[in-house]
Amino acid sequence: MGIDDIRLVGVMGGGVMGGGIAQTFAAHGFTTIVRDLNDDLIEKTRQSMVDGRFGLKGSVERGKMSPADYEATVARFSFTRDVADLRECDLIVEAVPENLDLKKGVFAELDDIVKKEAIFASNTSGFAISDLNRAVARKDRFVGFHWFSPAFIMKIVEVIYAPETSAETVATMEALGERLGKTTARVKDAPGKYGFVGNRIYFAMVAEARKVLDEGVASAEDINTVMRLGYNWPAGPLEMVTGARKGWQ
Repeated sequence: MGIDDIRLVGVMGGGVMGGGIAQTFAAHGFTTIVRDLNDDLIEKTRQSMVDGRFGLKGSVERGKMSPADYEATVARFSFTRDVADLRECDLIVEAVPENLDLKKGVFAELDDIVKKEAIFASNTSGFAISDLNRAVARKDRFVGFHWFSPAFIMKIVEVIYAPETSAETVATMEALGERLGKTTARVKDAPGKYGFVGNRIYFAMVAEARKVLDEGVASAEDINTVMRLGYNWPAGPLEMVTGARKGWQ
């Protein structure tokens, strides 16, 4: 499966991350299907993609997208509750909650449904790819594809390869990242660790920030302010997780 073979993309799970990922694919010309569990979750994802802080309407208002491109992008994405609707997808990007058993169960189900040549990619924040790929037969076409929040805005995506991941799959995902306007970082899987490059380093910084807070050296607000203004971070270490999970509202 090469980059030119990817035309139909399935995003398994909506929410802040899944919606942002789907929005990016649709904005760059890919027909995209988002699967979620119920209509309420689907509607929340749709609203985030269209009306959210980093949604498509905002892109038009800021002059980043023309009205015509907006209409074309909206026409390229759809939603479903039926996992069988993903069967003809060329690429599946999984973005369900960060639970190892849940993710493995999702991939096991998909492996029986989605066409065998399709690539499976997990947006896991840090589970080992060699653990997740145990759920599928297509281990050579299984890869980590870790986006950062907000997905539509952030420019970096980690491409994580396990020993079983084929060189062709890695090359395809790197080329795909470029087509999506992202910079990719090739990362070796690290079983026994949680996190790849970004999160492993970030978690160490958060741990130190919490020590500073617990020692009474500074308030959480002041710790965040020092790192925002002193190091040009977009958000302080003690507020990043909240922002990422809530869509930076």
